[in-house]
Amino acid sequence: MAATLFVAILSFPLSYAHLQNYDDINSSRALDSLLQDYAFKAFSFRSKTGFPYDADVPNNLTGIKVSALRLRSGSLRTRSVQSYKEFQIPPGVIEQPYVERLVMVYHNLANWSENFYPLPLGYSYLAPVLGLLTYRGVNLNASELPELDIKVSDDKPILITFHDVKPAPYGSVPMCVYFDLHGSVTFDILLPGNVCSTVQQGHFSIVVASADIGKKKNTNVWMIVAWSLFVGCILLILLSILLFVRLRRMKKNQELELESDNGEALRITHVAGTILPVAGAIRTTTGMPMEDVV
Repeated sequence: MAATLFVAILSFPLSYAHLQNYDDINSSRALDSLLQDYAFKAFSFRSKTGFPYDADVPNNLTGIKVSALRLRSGSLRTRSVQSYKEFQIPPGVIEQPYVERLVMVYHNLANWSENFYPLPLGYSYLAPVLGLLTYRGVNLNASELPELDIKVSDDKPILITFHDVKPAPYGSVPMCVYFDLHGSVTFDILLPGNVCSTVQQGHFSIVVASADIGKKKNTNVWMIVAWSLFVGCILLILLSILLFVRLRRMKKNQELELESDNGEALRITHVAGTILPVAGAIRTTTGMPMEDVV
């Protein structure tokens, strides 16, 4: 009992110190180092080469997914990895320096993407940041390892198929973004099926220019204004025609009334809203011619 209590007391400061390190992660490179440590812990004594193993992450990084895949360098050069999460790795991968075994560590930063990989001003994420980093795979207990440098040919690149992608705003053009290990950001064409391609390791995602969204909103505003002006002009023209017809009718009625005042009094009647003159009845008298009267 005393020995168990001693071990627990001894391990508590170490665990607390490790938790303090989690809170000190303030850069993407520090995160890479921590995730490499947890990825290697996913391997057990009987781990098999060529099988991916999912790793656990600390509670304060909940949401991030990490996996590790151990491969022989020779088989990686001659054979492809058809499906390692979202990554499809072609044959012909060359690592420098050469190692007999290597470990490919997979990252899915999920809702932490913007925290560790902020985009340049004017861009927004449509998908989480995915990472693929390669390490020496001889000692699986090693931590804080430097990445190996891997490259593939341009005609057979590594393909990344994104599954969790937000719909792009209408009128905008999604594109791939690539973050290398030195902090550089590169944009590239998005292939059909939400696929990005690369010849190097690093972190990748799909983004859209926020300016395109604002431009589309401005376009919608101008379209609404244009349609409003068009409809307003049509209504104004119709109102002008109705006013012209009404004034013309009133003028004609006034002319008829004026003629009736200057000539023979005419009886006026209203027909369908129009004033019309009507001649009065004329009575004729019958009589004998004067010369016929005696």
